[in-house]
Amino acid sequence: MTPLRKGTDVNGRQWRTTIAAAQAGDRRALDELVEGWLPLVYNIVGRALNGHADVDDVVQETMLRAVGNLGTLRDPDSFRSWLVAIAMRQIRDRARRRTSESLADDAAQEATDFAELTVLRLQLEGQRREVAEAVRWLDDEDRQLLSLWWLEVAGELTRRELAAAVGISRQHAAVRVQRMKARLEAARGIVRALDSACLDRRELTARWDGRPDSVWRKRLARHIRGCRHCAAPGEAVVPAERLLVGLALVPIPVGFTLSLALGGKTAAAATTAATGVGWSAKVVAALTKPAVAMTAGATIVAGGAYVVTQPDSAPPKVAAPPTASSTSRPKPPGPTAKPSQSPSPSRTREDPYGTVVDALDRAPDPNARPADLPRRPESGLTSTGGPKAVMQHRGDSVTLSGQGYVLVRWQISPKSWPGALVMPAWTGLKGKLFHVASGGGRRMDDTFAENADGYTSGMGGPRVGYTVLPNGTQQMWQNEYFYVDGTVTLTQNERGADYGLIVFPSNRDAVTKDVMTGPAQGAIRYGLVRDTGKDTAPIPQYVTRSTPADASTVRQKSRVTG
Repeated sequence: MTPLRKGTDVNGRQWRTTIAAAQAGDRRALDELVEGWLPLVYNIVGRALNGHADVDDVVQETMLRAVGNLGTLRDPDSFRSWLVAIAMRQIRDRARRRTSESLADDAAQEATDFAELTVLRLQLEGQRREVAEAVRWLDDEDRQLLSLWWLEVAGELTRRELAAAVGISRQHAAVRVQRMKARLEAARGIVRALDSACLDRRELTARWDGRPDSVWRKRLARHIRGCRHCAAPGEAVVPAERLLVGLALVPIPVGFTLSLALGGKTAAAATTAATGVGWSAKVVAALTKPAVAMTAGATIVAGGAYVVTQPDSAPPKVAAPPTASSTSRPKPPGPTAKPSQSPSPSRTREDPYGTVVDALDRAPDPNARPADLPRRPESGLTSTGGPKAVMQHRGDSVTLSGQGYVLVRWQISPKSWPGALVMPAWTGLKGKLFHVASGGGRRMDDTFAENADGYTSGMGGPRVGYTVLPNGTQQMWQNEYFYVDGTVTLTQNERGADYGLIVFPSNRDAVTKDVMTGPAQGAIRYGLVRDTGKDTAPIPQYVTRSTPADASTVRQKSRVTG
């Protein structure tokens, strides 16, 4: 790892001039300074608190103190270590202010799981993903140290800065880091065990609510020590530091807002206080007047609020991981609704393709035979996943190219992890994509007598919990059929609820056979033909022509965007 020079960030940028200008009252320099260093503070605090709802407050307090005391900084080259030390003090102060009881009460109100955010936004796979998920199993003190060590290994901090931020010597820091790494490796073993097919482990965790804590960490560690299956990693384990070298910072989420208001101080009082430590009245004025400085995606606004804006075209936040309330065994799905007309498509001159009315469709009568499936050209469809692409983990994807039909088969597992489901997304569309039919002999919410596994429908049951769809999402069937004319990528966005997808290139004859198989042949219901044969046929709700870094942020709207 190349050591960082004083006064630079990981990209080698020199900040001395900017810092000096901000100290002298340059409004643009202050705006640039806050925007440039906010990601580092956000990553330290986010990982130390694992995305707890207090992250925003701690980040805000850190930046407020940095802005308010910038005049006391004598050496601009030490700005990074000075800022990191402020962040760590705020993290420790927050821990002292809160009792263990209050933290437990707040657990259900966490804003974002930072481990999941790291995996999603950095698109981590394999053992890198394993390291990120292992953070959940560390104690607060270890997470605080890891938040700095992670950035040290990634090239964002030096060991000297790490030690200074923790308030210990470099020698003591080395010992602390080694102990933390040992506990991190043990946590990685737990993550691997939870992904394994060990029947004893499954029986052990049958009553686990899915929240990592010290009790379950000890139980799982004991199991791993005595289990040949779970103790064997299955592949060579790469040391965490090798996995994290050069890893980028987790981007700040779209819509993240940071308020740097000067509390209850008046402008005059703030000016006096700031001037007493060499702070410029011009900077204080910049923090207490209406919007004056704009940068890309950021602005200082009235009252001294620093806001990272969310543009109108930005996707909404994805569904949050399930909370205790969302997995507390809701009522079983009611009886199948009576059939209704399919949503009537709409077209505009400006958008002749890719727009349908967003409306939840009801299940047709079980004995109602579907309409004939229109014929579309089939020159052949190729898949990067081959004839059968199995996508069981978040981030798995398959790219389809050509002209033909494709089957997406759903596998939902609330017994493993119930709660809110983040739908898969179709991205990078070049050409056209239609949702032509639904089959498999049942919708996933079709009810049946509870079976031995505790299911009353494909969405779950009272004993195993339920998988919950995002608001406005049409209920999927066991088999969903699409028609591709061009190129598109389907990405599995598992987060919270456990699900898998199997993707098969298909053909019209196979689709017709599936949807025409009805109750008399052992299915719960006939399928449903959605295709109109024209560009007015439905399209998937989660589709875009763009290629976002995080596919789970694709808008839930039946309109091709991008």
